[in-house]
Amino acid sequence: MIRYNLVRRIVLLVHNLRSCHNVGSILRTAEGLGVESVMLTGYTPYPLLENDSRITHEAKKINQRIAKTALGAEKFVNWQYQANIMTTIQELRNHGYKIFALEQTTNSISLPRFHPPNMLALVIGNEVEGVEQKIIDFCDQSIEIPMQGKKESFNVVQAAAMSLYYCVFC
Repeated sequence: MIRYNLVRRIVLLVHNLRSCHNVGSILRTAEGLGVESVMLTGYTPYPLLENDSRITHEAKKINQRIAKTALGAEKFVNWQYQANIMTTIQELRNHGYKIFALEQTTNSISLPRFHPPNMLALVIGNEVEGVEQKIIDFCDQSIEIPMQGKKESFNVVQAAAMSLYYCVFC
């Protein structure tokens, strides 16, 4: 198997997703692309924690749903749950990361024109509403995937996969 010597450090911030299956797919994608860490924030479902404070049967049910699409990646990828995304963004910024929201805005950079920094944190948002404006405003910049068809957006998992792949290999 070919292993690439990647120098870019990428953290994925997954904020307010609703679907456990989307979370599992994102964890699998992040693991496959060598993402440094996945930060699950807000009400995003997350796998079991060692000293999980959630109701046991609910946490197990959520974990099973995530595992269905993660196919074990949740055991290999470095992931964390942090309730407050703003605190997480500030901590990453303090450690030298540039923060980018994956969202269509009037000032967003088209993905093919984007030059990822060596330390990048990418924020993806809710399946329907996307990334909230207050979070976009707190980021350094927004990037977007150009659309060629009639639809206005991609599924969050596909958008994350395309963006991460570009950032890893460009």
